[in-house]
Amino acid sequence: MNEFIQKAFPELPERLSELGELAYNLWWSWHPEARMLFKMIDRQVWKESVHNPVKVLKQLPEETFERLVSDTGYLRYYDAVIARFRDYMNTKGDWFLENMQTSESLPIAYFSAEYGLHRSLPFYAGGLGFLAGDHIKECSDLGIPIVAIGFMYPGGYVRQKIRDDGWQEGTDQPIDREMAPIIKVMEKPGKQLVVKVPFMEPAICVAVWKVLVGRVNLYLMDTDIDVNEPWNRTISARLYMGDLEQRLRQEIVLGMGGYQVLSALDIEHSGIHLNEGHPAFAILEGTREIIGQGNSLEKAVHNIKSTSIFTTHTPVPAGHDVFPFPLMEKYLSSWGVIQKSGNI
Repeated sequence: MNEFIQKAFPELPERLSELGELAYNLWWSWHPEARMLFKMIDRQVWKESVHNPVKVLKQLPEETFERLVSDTGYLRYYDAVIARFRDYMNTKGDWFLENMQTSESLPIAYFSAEYGLHRSLPFYAGGLGFLAGDHIKECSDLGIPIVAIGFMYPGGYVRQKIRDDGWQEGTDQPIDREMAPIIKVMEKPGKQLVVKVPFMEPAICVAVWKVLVGRVNLYLMDTDIDVNEPWNRTISARLYMGDLEQRLRQEIVLGMGGYQVLSALDIEHSGIHLNEGHPAFAILEGTREIIGQGNSLEKAVHNIKSTSIFTTHTPVPAGHDVFPFPLMEKYLSSWGVIQKSGNI
């Protein structure tokens, strides 16, 4: 992390080095004193960045940091905030450990199509995303072991505004990867981790990114990479695509691809939590994996049912996707392990 911070903020002096680490951890987004730490540097730049500390630190000249190093008042405030951040990240006496009999619990794999964390990461549409964002923030506060999976959506989501004539207008809000609090997950130095989604032809691969949300890691998938064909590259372009087949492919990548990302990262999990039905294919991929280990379909289904959680934010038909059988067969008929069981 220190090497990454040095490359991201080469002008940042050693005395203020932990500003860089804090900027890449969204702990600051729900702690006012941490946001103030960045606002105090330059209020105008903070406002123009739309409260994005990564963008603030990358835009400031070296002279600003030199001034801060000699500002005793700022340094006292800096030390106090960083001490609180360190205590938060290192604490062991949290709600989960106080109420659970063991501290060796495997994390819950939390899947969601969107996460509303902060405006600097515009890959959310509304209530469902904010529910997911608040959920993982709360898990961080309570010390609940959880790992989150989603999409990065480089095209962001539609930003709505009212024109001068009173009509509503939607404009694109793309993510500037270099200026956002997201980190490449590296397979080895100089090479970002890329994971292949199983049983998709032509092959679909996802590049993996990470967002630090307090003590919770959120892994984001991005199909907009050179190895993918043009149509496949657009799968993660934006949230909730209108094209029905592309929407299905997006949900397959979210569920199946997300499950494979966990495997690629060697993250064992105790269960799966689906936020709405969009990532439901994670259930099928989990079932396929258990069968692939030599278990019967009945045992696989039993294990998945006993370790899966589903919550819904929109319990009405309009809030759920329905795909025609021919489209489902087009993408599911090649799932060989389940097919051999005689149930597909």
